[in-house]
Amino acid sequence: MNAAKIRTIGVVGAGQMGAGIAQVAASVGVRVYLLDTTLSGAQQGKEKIAALVGKQVEKGKLDAASQEALLSLILPTSEPGDFSNVDVAIEAAVESLEIKLGLFRQLDAILPPEALLASNTSSISITKLAAATSRPDRTIGMHFMNPVPLMKLIEIVRGVQTSLTTYETIRDLALRFGKTVITSKDQPGFLVNRILVPFLNEACFALQEGLGTMEDIDQGARLGLNHPMGPFELADLIGLDTLLAIAEVLHREMGDDKYRPATLLRNLVAAQWLGRKTNRGFYVYDDKGQRIGRAFEP
Repeated sequence: MNAAKIRTIGVVGAGQMGAGIAQVAASVGVRVYLLDTTLSGAQQGKEKIAALVGKQVEKGKLDAASQEALLSLILPTSEPGDFSNVDVAIEAAVESLEIKLGLFRQLDAILPPEALLASNTSSISITKLAAATSRPDRTIGMHFMNPVPLMKLIEIVRGVQTSLTTYETIRDLALRFGKTVITSKDQPGFLVNRILVPFLNEACFALQEGLGTMEDIDQGARLGLNHPMGPFELADLIGLDTLLAIAEVLHREMGDDKYRPATLLRNLVAAQWLGRKTNRGFYVYDDKGQRIGRAFEP
C-alpha cells in the first residue's frame, strides 16, 4: 500500500491522543472515523478538535474554509463496523495489554484484508499485539507524542513480524502528517519512554525522600537541564496512570528493580489524582488547565 493513496483511517479512542491523531490526519485531507465506546464520547472528541482548530482561526493561522474542510473529514462513531472500509486503523486506547489485545482481535475481524493495523502504545509489545491478529506482517507501532498537533515526533516500532512494506507505508504516512520519524525495535518502553519514564520516576523518588520541593525539582530540570517542562509538570500532562502503566511494563519486562515505580506515584494513581485530566496530580489545575497550586504537601 502506498501512503499517498491512504484516503481513510480509523482512530480508536476519542480522548486526548485519539482526537489529536484525528486532527492531524484530517488536516492533510484524510477522512477519519473517530471511534469511542459511546457516540457522545466520540462527539466530545470532535468538539475538542473544533475548539482547538477555532483558536487557530482566531490567531489567523487557519482560514474558516480550511477549518470547515478539516472538521467535515472527522466522523464520530461508536460502531466498529464503520472501520470496514478504512486503509489504516490506529488504536489509541488506554495503556492496557488486555484491552489492546481485545481491540486488535475485534479490528482484525472488521478491517479489509489489506488494511494496516497500528497502535499508539507507548510501551506494550507490538509483537504480542500482532500475534493476536491474522495480519501480523501488517501490524506496527505508531507512537505519537502528546499533544499530537504540536509535537513533531512519531516513534515507529517494528514488531518481529512487521513487514518492510508496512514499515515504509507507515513511515511515509507519518511524513505526510508533517512529522519527524524515529524507529525503535520492539523492546519495553521503546526509545522515548525507555529514557523518559525512569527520569520521571526518579523525580518521584527524589520528592518522596524529601530531597527537594516539587517546585525546586521542576525548576532544576527547566533551568539546569534546559527542559521545557519540569518532571512533575510533564507527568501531569502525560497522565499519572499512563506513567505508572509504562513504569510497570519496564519493571516487569526488564526484571530490574531500578525500574520499580515510586510509592508516591502509585499512591497518587490510587487516589485517582491523575494529572491535568482530573485537575489534580502533583499540582492542582483549574478548568482551563492552568496550574493553581500544589495538590499535596509531601
